[in-house]
Amino acid sequence: MYQLDEKIWFWVLGIIPVIILIFLMLQIWKYRTQKKFADKQLLNRLSPNKSVFKSILKISVLCLAFACLAMALVNPKIGTKLETIKREGVDIVFAIDVSKSMLAEDIAPNRLDKSKQLVTQIINNLASDRIGIIAYAAKAFPQLPITTDYAAAKMFLNNMNTDMMSSQGTAINEAIKLSQTYFDDDEQTNKVLIIISDGEDHSEEAVAMAEAASEEGIRIFTIGVGDVKGGPIPEKKNGIILNYKKDNDGQTVITKLNEETLQDIADVANGAYINGKNTSDVVKNIGDILNQMDKTEFETKQYADFKSQFQWFLGFGIFFLLLDIFLLERKTAWLKKLNLFNENF
Repeated sequence: MYQLDEKIWFWVLGIIPVIILIFLMLQIWKYRTQKKFADKQLLNRLSPNKSVFKSILKISVLCLAFACLAMALVNPKIGTKLETIKREGVDIVFAIDVSKSMLAEDIAPNRLDKSKQLVTQIINNLASDRIGIIAYAAKAFPQLPITTDYAAAKMFLNNMNTDMMSSQGTAINEAIKLSQTYFDDDEQTNKVLIIISDGEDHSEEAVAMAEAASEEGIRIFTIGVGDVKGGPIPEKKNGIILNYKKDNDGQTVITKLNEETLQDIADVANGAYINGKNTSDVVKNIGDILNQMDKTEFETKQYADFKSQFQWFLGFGIFFLLLDIFLLERKTAWLKKLNLFNENF
């Protein structure tokens, strides 16, 4: 387990592309100036030890030096001691719809990105609850088991997209069924499933599955993302909309927020439906719901002692800076024998 102490210093890495850009501009300027002065054969005779490879090597070493110094400033720390602690909270599983309809932009920036924003903000307001993540379309896939590692949860969340599922469609019942495997019956914690979706359900089994989950003590809350008026599903390449999804008759498909389905699922599972348009309202409503629940005590392991590792990066940074100073831009004997880039001709 590691943590980054001062992430703000990552901005130092911005110096690297500037160095590379200046280097390239300088090489172009040198090439044009030398071309005006003499032809290539004469230049090779005038400066036979000039080496393109050594110039590239020097700039690469300088970039490595700045990268190491940036990491030293960030001060990465490694966990060295695990300890068991007792916490009180609720077990929460987030089931996020990643079907293609979630690309509709009837809610900014699009339904899926809005869903990820909502879950991120909910996680930011949790204290000691355990969380898990499920992604689903026509099938459900476990993304993250029940954990207290919120940083890992956000990382998995950010990587979710509509291409992660080979089978498309929307089967909310699959997400509910998978969520039942996430909860430990022996610990008797409050079990909460939060479904974030546009409500399109092609299985028609979601309500029945929600009833079965409710009998196992799982409360289901649904968050609807999208607009009831609907919107087309864009087909993009490199972030540019090329077309919109069409049906077999060539008509543009309009996908709409189905609040009725989400409401029915929440009703039969002792939960509630929340419209996801306003992020702050969603976070407040979920927070109020969780605060009213009884908290169950459970044990979890976490790192209690972290040791700084900046000294390693600082040492390598200084080493690369010194190496760059003593590296010359002319050829050395052994490099001449290698004849890299055909420099001897």
